[in-house]
Amino acid sequence: MIRIGALILAGTLVSGCATAGDNGDVATYDTLKIARAACAEKGQILVLKTDGDPQRSSAYECRKKP
Repeated sequence: MIRIGALILAGTLVSGCATAGDNGDVATYDTLKIARAACAEKGQILVLKTDGDPQRSSAYECRKKP
């Protein structure tokens, strides 16, 4: 159950229409760790968007590995 909740949270963080979550869209160690794991399960990596603010969760997205 905890894993499902973590995947839902990670999916929300890396969605195309990212919005501020409970943490106010702050990219904490824990939120980035969850998002990174969600990307890894899809065979992708978590990267910072071009000109993205590294302190915001919405500035990150999953991309195919180079």
